[in-house]
Amino acid sequence: MTNKTTSNDGSAGSTLAASLLGFFIITLDAVVVNVALPTVGKEFSATVSGLQWVVDSYTLLFAAFLLSAGVLTDRIGARRAFGLGLIVFIMASIACGLAPSLPMLVAARFCQGLGAAVMMPSSMALIRQAYPDPITRGKAIAMWALGGSVAATSGPVIGGLLTLINWRWIFFINLPVGLIALAFLTRTRPSIPRIAPFDGWGLVAAVLAMGALTFCAIEVGSEGLAAPSVLISLIITVLAICAFFVLQRLRAHPMIPPELMRSRNAKIATVIGFTFMVGYFGLPFVMSLYLQQYRGLSAMGTGVAFLPMMLIGLVFTPFSAHLVQRFSARIMIFTGLMSMTIGLTAVAMLPESAPVWLIAVLMLLVGIAGPFVAPPVTSVLLNSVPAMLTGTASGVFNTSRQMGGALAVAIFGALLAQSTNFMSGVHQSLFLAAGVALFTALASLFLQPSSSAT
Repeated sequence: MTNKTTSNDGSAGSTLAASLLGFFIITLDAVVVNVALPTVGKEFSATVSGLQWVVDSYTLLFAAFLLSAGVLTDRIGARRAFGLGLIVFIMASIACGLAPSLPMLVAARFCQGLGAAVMMPSSMALIRQAYPDPITRGKAIAMWALGGSVAATSGPVIGGLLTLINWRWIFFINLPVGLIALAFLTRTRPSIPRIAPFDGWGLVAAVLAMGALTFCAIEVGSEGLAAPSVLISLIITVLAICAFFVLQRLRAHPMIPPELMRSRNAKIATVIGFTFMVGYFGLPFVMSLYLQQYRGLSAMGTGVAFLPMMLIGLVFTPFSAHLVQRFSARIMIFTGLMSMTIGLTAVAMLPESAPVWLIAVLMLLVGIAGPFVAPPVTSVLLNSVPAMLTGTASGVFNTSRQMGGALAVAIFGALLAQSTNFMSGVHQSLFLAAGVALFTALASLFLQPSSSAT
């Protein structure tokens, strides 16, 4: 199919709209709960570790099942997989809003993560299917990323506003958005399934490794490093990781095909996906708790403090593809990550009495990393792998992203809980995130110019 045919096909626009809305609610539910955490904690009398699970239960299942979700996308077709994941996500969102206790909320969040895991790779595969030309696809990816960028940066504002009514509305809002996405999906072209072997044992090992590692990081904060539960989960993590890599070498059809990571760009993009989310996902978690519990802001006031981050994402994301064509993906990614490094460091170095408006201004530097990094690195990945592996590549890439976010919340929460005082934990968390962002910026310099894979 030529680019001209695709651009004149109305189904391509519907595909992009459905994928964009899906990405919006996926990303929104990863960040919108942050400003509502103190309110949820009061209603359910939750500890810090309990609040961490409200966030990480979603991202953990999201990450754990992304690898197999990519295979599911290939086996049943992107359109059917996206619709299935979206329905699960909508139903789980309703369950979150109706949850009568913290354990029920966490359980519903697990289900949300499962639905999101199916939606993410299938949405990217739908875009690849609808826009075969690399240039047109780059513009479509920029628009798709707009949904995630707006959600990531406006999530605190939306969460603060809805918490004024009732924190449960941060989940109920997914119902109308999800139904609109389903309506657009009915106008998209059917996807062609392909035979894709399923690595069940690899999935079990991956889930065990990710779950045990996240549990270990969270428990360190509440129980300490020497606690039996921490040591046991650490042992399980090591054994599961070893088992996963052994299985990937021995299986005839591994979860991560060897040809997927032969490209230098694919490997670097996966690393960037992981480390970028440490700062981009960890900052809202830390600063939401800081602004409310330490500075005494309301949920809405906290959301307003994140407003500059939201606006910078809205301004730059639509121009991401144009900027990549003008300056190259490598320059864009490096610039965005250096901006994040400077922003995180500046916020960490502020005195405790710093005005909230100054914090909000400095967080602009972190917000700009979203449109500068996420769309370009996604395009680099998709242009570096064969078209037949798009679904699997998307699963691997987004698994790294979600695990970066999950571990950021787990580790930063542990630092907040274990530090001698709250501000010490905030500083340690932000300096750690800045160091990771700097490492990622340097790694991005090794990206090579790429053309679309065939």
